[in-house]
Amino acid sequence: MRLHTLTVQAFGPFAGTETVDFDRLAQGGLFLIHGPTGAGKTSVLDAVCFALYGRVPGVRDAARSPHSNHAPPDRRPEVRLEVTLRGRRLSVTRSPAWQRPKKRGTGTTEEKASVTVSEYAHGAWHGLTNRPDEAGQIVNDVLGLSLPQFCQVVLLPQGEFARFLRADARERRESLERIFSTGVFTSVEEWLVDHARSLGRTATDADSAVGAVADLVAEVGRTSRPEGNDSRVLVPWAAETARVVAADASDSASVAAEAGEERDRAHAELASARTLDERQQRHASARQRQAELMDQAAFREDIDTQLAEAERAAAVVPVLRGEEYRRAQRDKAELAAGERLELVDGMVEGAGTGPPSSVGAEPLRAAERSRRDELARLEHLQADLDRHAEITAELAEIEGKAEGIYRSLEQWRLRSRELPVLRQRCSDELDAARQQVGGREAASEGLETARRAREAVHTRERLRSELAEAEQRRVDAVDTAQRARDALLEVRRGRIDGMAAELASELDAGTACPVCGAVEHPRPASGGGDRPTAEEEERAQRAADAAAEERARAESTAVSLAERYAAAETAADGMSVEAAEELVGLRERELAAAEAATGHVDRLAARLADIDTALTDAVPREEALSREATELTERRATLAREAERITQRLEAARGSDPDLASRIARLTGEADLLASAAEAVHHYGTEVAELRAAERETARALAESGFASTAEVWAAELGEEQRERLQEQARAHDDALAAARAELADPELAAAADRPAPDLAGSGAAAAAAQRWAEYTASWRDRLAERANRLSELRLELDQRLAEAGPVRQQHTVADGLARLAAGTGADNRHNVRLSAYVLAARLERVVAAANDRLATMSGSRYELRHTVAAAAGDRSRSGGGLGLRVLDAWTGQERDPATLSGGETFVSSLALALGLGDVACAEAGGIGVDTLFIDEGFGTLDAETLEDVLEVLDGLRDGGRTVGVVSHVADLSARVGTRLRVTKSHGGSRLEQT
Repeated sequence: MRLHTLTVQAFGPFAGTETVDFDRLAQGGLFLIHGPTGAGKTSVLDAVCFALYGRVPGVRDAARSPHSNHAPPDRRPEVRLEVTLRGRRLSVTRSPAWQRPKKRGTGTTEEKASVTVSEYAHGAWHGLTNRPDEAGQIVNDVLGLSLPQFCQVVLLPQGEFARFLRADARERRESLERIFSTGVFTSVEEWLVDHARSLGRTATDADSAVGAVADLVAEVGRTSRPEGNDSRVLVPWAAETARVVAADASDSASVAAEAGEERDRAHAELASARTLDERQQRHASARQRQAELMDQAAFREDIDTQLAEAERAAAVVPVLRGEEYRRAQRDKAELAAGERLELVDGMVEGAGTGPPSSVGAEPLRAAERSRRDELARLEHLQADLDRHAEITAELAEIEGKAEGIYRSLEQWRLRSRELPVLRQRCSDELDAARQQVGGREAASEGLETARRAREAVHTRERLRSELAEAEQRRVDAVDTAQRARDALLEVRRGRIDGMAAELASELDAGTACPVCGAVEHPRPASGGGDRPTAEEEERAQRAADAAAEERARAESTAVSLAERYAAAETAADGMSVEAAEELVGLRERELAAAEAATGHVDRLAARLADIDTALTDAVPREEALSREATELTERRATLAREAERITQRLEAARGSDPDLASRIARLTGEADLLASAAEAVHHYGTEVAELRAAERETARALAESGFASTAEVWAAELGEEQRERLQEQARAHDDALAAARAELADPELAAAADRPAPDLAGSGAAAAAAQRWAEYTASWRDRLAERANRLSELRLELDQRLAEAGPVRQQHTVADGLARLAAGTGADNRHNVRLSAYVLAARLERVVAAANDRLATMSGSRYELRHTVAAAAGDRSRSGGGLGLRVLDAWTGQERDPATLSGGETFVSSLALALGLGDVACAEAGGIGVDTLFIDEGFGTLDAETLEDVLEVLDGLRDGGRTVGVVSHVADLSARVGTRLRVTKSHGGSRLEQT
């Protein structure tokens, strides 16, 4: 992999467009990226990662967007990287999601993330994709490294490898897992644990099943079960329990059979006694019923007499009912005829003064014909009556129209006088509204300016409090750093003051002094026991370094906030929050008035057009209405003359009635009443004749039936229900008497009546006692038989459960051992190394071998990294082995814990480890060539000699065309490295400069 060019715009601290020519930087093989703290040195590396992966390393990726705060809000953040991967030259252009100002109105809108990947081939660039998922797949396929692997292999972050060098097994394993894929081995560990756990549950379930069956055997056999689930004990115990219960069941069956026979004999005796008692009861009851029925003979004869008389009356009753019906019809007809005659009283002489029989139908019909003849003569005048009604309706319609026309004509005349005045007024209002609309654009621009000023004021107020807090943190950090520095100097001063005593404590008689070489030591220096140690000095140095870093961060934050506050103060132009809000409100009201005037102009223009149209139409409309009014007046006069002529003819024909229609209505009503009265009189005569015939038929029926009067007939009549009830009583009496005589003639009942009464109570008690004993013995027999059968089934089930549990226990033992072995907790795993850790340990061995090749040069062959399967210092986990690191010090021949290395020793060791890890990771990724490396910070902890050794190793990395970029703010490196990329910062954002 080789980088060619990098272009960033509005990205991180870079407000404008900055370009890095890596090909030019690569000409010297080694180049330096330097600049003040917070300028954006690491942001250059972030841009490379963002171009390739769409993300930045570490916690910085959690930021919402890398859009530069120094850039204008509408400037698009973008990164473009040209890079060669496995011989393919690619161009990747990415833009993150960001918020830009809306083109219309206020507020912001989100721009989606975008990416474009092109490839240079055959002398031209060819687009490959603009989809984020496809772009990520292309980079992954060609580069073969994930973002964490890329950061470890190409960027070589020294701080992380220092932590890796000193980490415990868990942290070191997590770091290696991010680089080397060991998911399959972790999955094997998890599967083995899950498999063992599953088999454990199965084995437990199998043992539980065996125990449950054994408990059932003990419960059914009513005995205690042996302890445990050993088949050698449970099988014979279950067999003996089943044998004992089976013998008891056999004995109980014999006892139950004898009790059953005794019960049957007792029940037979009870049944015989009950039969005799029942026959004796029946015979006595039949004798009693026969005596009672014989006493009812007179009642039986009365029933027969009533039925015979009812039979004779049944022939006469229909005739009597016919006579009653005819009399009712005669009375109804007489009433109806009287009512009709009262209505025609005065039309026919004597009609309403006598009964209907005194008036004949013919006089009534003659009066009806007289009125019908007159109605026929009046029919020819109906046409004049209809025409008169039409004329009246039309005249009313003309009156209504004329009134509306005259009203409209008066309105149009008034409008013709008002329209010119209205037009002048509307025209003046339209001109004024158009002038107001002309200021809308100026009002909109004024509102945007006021809103930007208000936002600047609020930003200034927010930054003011943040700046005060940051300044306080900076002051606290400066004080803390100074106190840590003073403490370090105090420790060093005490260490130097006690150094002579420390050397003297190591002198032995006859041993040369390491300072003067003498073997005699007449006055060795002495010192107190409280002098500072090397470890205390190292702790003080680490505390001072940490405080200095915190001070640098606090100062950088305070400077950044001060720059942003100054920019916001300039944009606010000294305006207060209240003034800014008031200005925005004023501008909003001005814009609202201008926008409201826009709609008012449209309405006024439409109204003016309507007035002009009305002026144009006014004169023709007045003339049309005048003509229409004249025509209606002439039509009204013509109709009035015709109505007068028709009225004269109708007056002559109406006679004494108010009008012709009233006369026709009166004659029609009288004719209808006379016809109805004639019909009612005729119907009355018919009903009188029918009644006389019915009376003659009644006299004949009474003579034939033998009844003296109709009252005797009605007294003898029986209804259907009464007749059926008497007949049923007669049949019931006869049937009961026959049944009693039949029972008394039964020989069995007669014989039973001669025998003594049986002892039912004694026989019942004996049968009940025999029944209870038989039921008890049968229940005892059934329970024992059921227990014997159940025990037989449980013995088979117990044998089956024992046969199933054995192999399951064996499988669980094997699986649990394998799981513990893979998890590093088993007794067979002497070093407590997990399977995944074992695989990582193999990778770590290769990394250590590659690191030692460079560490020997950088440390002057003093230090060598050693991989150990023992747990790291402080690691108490049971499976923490396999990933330990130790440092062999060739000067002392002793292995040291990496935590005891000084700052410079830690740097060279972690740098060698990082370079070795990069070589191994590239080989794991398919042998990808990494032609461009970056080393980020850490050189400030080295002395001049060690720095030379490190630079010598880095020079060695250039073999084969490799380029190494060093990221540092150490001043000495600027003099030693000629090719440099300088990062400068200012209020307007950071800039890049190549030298």
